[in-house]
Amino acid sequence: MRPARASALQVLVGARELRLSLEREPGLCRFRIDAGPERTALVAQAQPQVYSVLLDGRSYEVRLEGSGDRRIVIVEGYRFEVELRDPRRWRPGSTSQAGEGLHTVAAAMPGKVVRLLVAAGDRVEAGQGIVVVEAMKMQNEMKAPRAGRVAALPVAEGSAVAAGEILATIE
Repeated sequence: MRPARASALQVLVGARELRLSLEREPGLCRFRIDAGPERTALVAQAQPQVYSVLLDGRSYEVRLEGSGDRRIVIVEGYRFEVELRDPRRWRPGSTSQAGEGLHTVAAAMPGKVVRLLVAAGDRVEAGQGIVVVEAMKMQNEMKAPRAGRVAALPVAEGSAVAAGEILATIE
């Protein structure tokens, strides 16, 4: 049996941004959207890019178009443009990674700070690890959005953090 895979993602559905906490096992998916309750769905792949999903006693056919982080998801005839963003992954071409001024690194979901990889005043490179946060039994290394100096590091090892809480500020 394969172990569960946990993820913390930012999901753009059209123009709406959501935080998705996800734990997957074969045939089973536990998830939480933003600060909502944890929910469970049974998921079976019917054919490539087509899934049967049982959620809250109701069955849905879910079709995917495209591949990678940008997809079209079709549920019950409704089409949704979806983009997945993993906050642990540094995207060098992203416009949010460059520019002047202060940039913040925030917790994608509630968790516990298990390790600080830098200190206030340290110089960092774009994509360098700054803080390791444990959430849903998984450790996530949060990375610098750009090169600069760590202006503030308002968390300590062992502290609990809420979703959206600032972990570091880079200038």
